[in-house]
Amino acid sequence: MGFDVDNLPFPWVRRELELERELARGNRGAAVERVQEWLTLNGVAVVVDGLFGPATEYAVRRFQSRRGLEASGVVDETTFAELAEPLRLAVEPPERRVSSVDAAVVDAARRHLRQRPREVGGANRGPWVRAYMEGNDGPGFLWCAGFAAFLVRQAAFHCTLSDPLRPTFSCDVLARDAQTEDRFVPGGEVDLDTLPRGSLFVQRRSPGDWNHTGIVIAAMGEVMETIEGNTNEGGDREGFEVVRRIRRLENKDFVTLRSINQP
Repeated sequence: MGFDVDNLPFPWVRRELELERELARGNRGAAVERVQEWLTLNGVAVVVDGLFGPATEYAVRRFQSRRGLEASGVVDETTFAELAEPLRLAVEPPERRVSSVDAAVVDAARRHLRQRPREVGGANRGPWVRAYMEGNDGPGFLWCAGFAAFLVRQAAFHCTLSDPLRPTFSCDVLARDAQTEDRFVPGGEVDLDTLPRGSLFVQRRSPGDWNHTGIVIAAMGEVMETIEGNTNEGGDREGFEVVRRIRRLENKDFVTLRSINQP
C-alpha cells in the first residue's frame, strides 16, 4: 500500500489527485482539462481544451492499453489514479528514516525530479505548477520559489516538524525572511563544505533583489549541484520544468534551515 494522500495537509494537492466523477466523450470543463494535462504528461499528448472529444477518447484508450487496463475510453478512478501517479509518488514520505529536515528536503527534491515535473497547456500551467503554487497557475505564477518552499513544507510535514519557511511564491521573501531569522548566508561568506545539503540558493540580480531559487543537494569545491523548478537545461530562471544542474557560486546567496535542526 502506498502513502495515503488524504493525510496530506495540502488540499490543493489532494484535488489534483482526485476524480470527482467518471469522464467520457461529450464531457467538458476543468476536470477534462486535468485529464488532458495528465495524458500529455504521460506521453499521450492531446490539446488541453476541456473538450472530451474523439481525440481525447482515443488518447485515453491508448493510455489504458499501455497500463494494462480495460481500454474503455472512459476515465474512472482507476484510470485517473494511473494518470496522476507521478504526483502521488512525488509527495510520498522518504523510504528511509532521515536524520534532519535538511535531508528530507534533499530526498523530496530527488523524488520530485524522478517524476519529471513540467508545465503543460501553456506558460506556468498544469498540475505540477498548481501543486507548487497552492492551486494557482497561469502566466503570472512564476513557480521556482513555490517549488522550493513546497519541498520544505513537504519535508517538514513528513518529519512532523513545523514548517521553517513562511509559505511564499517570492524569492525576495525567502531571502529577506532568512535575513531576519539569521538563516541567510551571503555568497561571499559561504563555505560549501559546511553548508547543509537541503539549503536553498537564491540568485542575486542586484543587492536586495533575488530572482531565482532552488535546492542545494551537493557541493564540489567551487560549484554546487542543485534541483530547481521553473528552469530549463539552459539554466534560465523562467523555464518550464524541474531540472538537476551544476552551478557556479557567482551571484548566489543561501538560505539555510538550521533553525529547525537544533538538538
